[in-house]
Amino acid sequence: MKQYFKIAWRNLWRNKKRTIITVSSVFFAVFLALLMRSMQLGSYGAMEENTIKNTTGYIQIHQKGYWDDKTINNIFSDDGIMDALKGIPNISLSVPRLESFALGSAGSHTKGIAVIGTSPEIESEASGLEKRVIEGEYLKKGDDGVLVVVNLAKFLKLGVGDTITLISQGYHGATAAGVYPVRGIISFPSTAMNNKLLYMDLTQAQYLYGAPNMMTSISIMLHDPKKLATDTTAVREKIGPDYEIMEWREMNPEVVQGIESDNISGMFMLGILYIVVGFGILGTMMMMTLERKREFGVMVSVGMQRHKLGIIIFIETIYIALIGVLAGIALATPLMYYFYLNPIRLTGEAAKAMIDMNVEPVMPFSMDLAIYYNQAIVILVLTSIAVLYPLIVIQRFNVLKAIRGH
Repeated sequence: MKQYFKIAWRNLWRNKKRTIITVSSVFFAVFLALLMRSMQLGSYGAMEENTIKNTTGYIQIHQKGYWDDKTINNIFSDDGIMDALKGIPNISLSVPRLESFALGSAGSHTKGIAVIGTSPEIESEASGLEKRVIEGEYLKKGDDGVLVVVNLAKFLKLGVGDTITLISQGYHGATAAGVYPVRGIISFPSTAMNNKLLYMDLTQAQYLYGAPNMMTSISIMLHDPKKLATDTTAVREKIGPDYEIMEWREMNPEVVQGIESDNISGMFMLGILYIVVGFGILGTMMMMTLERKREFGVMVSVGMQRHKLGIIIFIETIYIALIGVLAGIALATPLMYYFYLNPIRLTGEAAKAMIDMNVEPVMPFSMDLAIYYNQAIVILVLTSIAVLYPLIVIQRFNVLKAIRGH
């Protein structure tokens, strides 16, 4: 068998031009496919990460019926839930939140806003909220101040140190009202989020809405997102059937649908690329077979068995595929890694579309190993299909005609 590999390798370089053309077609296919797929998967990962960290977490716990009717009365007490979640190893953080609406007022300006009561330390670790402070300072535990998003602060003409008045309806119809100093101004990628959000310490929100030790949700972050289904089941078993447990995909169907539809179009483009490359490889195989038909005839006439000749041709083809794949990976990987560390920042309509989806307008690349072996497998399959033509010809050609050049 070792001799077959030596002969196949020597045969490749007897006609360098033909080999280089075939290897180049494989190389460019792998190079373009890797960059395209890395960019796609990187963008999907960024969209998922922004959605998960800034809003719902991987898993969220609610009172039953809360997701369909988000009122302050559909809340629940901790009742040992946070402690129970600590027993699930893959859970990295559990973020308690109390979310409701209020009328925010400063001077003569008034606007409806979304109030989020949360634990400042846990929230910052989960969503990186502290990094979004562009003016002032972040909240401390038990702080009686608030963080206001940038556009809301502009509308209400608020600065750091000013006060905002909140008026709302509390738990079980109680009046909720309070005056809070602005500790900091924060900014999100999404214009919608920058228009309406206000963050305060969880205990302050519970006091405002007359709901001590109560919350609307617990958002759960995971060490390994691939174990999402297993951890969702574990959470249900830990806390029982009295609560509503939802995964992030259930709570963000628009994001999931957007990723799926874009993924289909991306796979379609990759399919076209590989069809073109497949026909290029097949064309090269046909040209090679016709050029070498006399050679094949001579080899068979001097005693080479047809199936052994077929093995040599198959090994030649695998060599071509491997050289093209490795060259494509070698050239694409540095570019992928550069853009992985330095994502492309988008502008114009593309940036606006991503901002509207609450995603930072950047296009990061992915270094997922699956990208590499998926493209390698596709190329090897295509070359294996293309090599069927010379193998069939070898089994069927007439030796005398082949030697005469017919």
